[in-house]
Amino acid sequence: MSIASSSLLTAKGVLGARIEPDLLIDKLNPKDFDAVIFVGGGGAREYYNSKEAHRVVNSTINEGKILGAICIAPVILANAGVLKNKKATVFPSEIDNIKKVNVIYTDANVVVDGNIITARGPEAAREFGEAIRDKLYDG
Repeated sequence: MSIASSSLLTAKGVLGARIEPDLLIDKLNPKDFDAVIFVGGGGAREYYNSKEAHRVVNSTINEGKILGAICIAPVILANAGVLKNKKATVFPSEIDNIKKVNVIYTDANVVVDGNIITARGPEAAREFGEAIRDKLYDG
């Protein structure tokens, strides 16, 4: 497992968790991973229109890898174009942001559409993790 970010400075979560990123997002190569997951929280907005994040999203799909996003992070996938005409969920505050780019919003905690897994928010974290695990091990 590796953590990618736009900075190698310590990342701080809203509840106080701290983590050291391993690499910059512009160095992330989806070929090196079985899955790429975008985590939500306020910092995810930085990637909504990020060319590097969109490159990672599209490369992940093109490599046939698993792509996931939770909380507000599905907006990144939507803006990168990979959710067009696909079913997905997102944190309620961002529903309009994914609908306006032709995502089929589904009012569920977790949605799996092909190799893409999206989840609504923190309350869906366990189910999201289980969906990723199941996709990794069961295809």
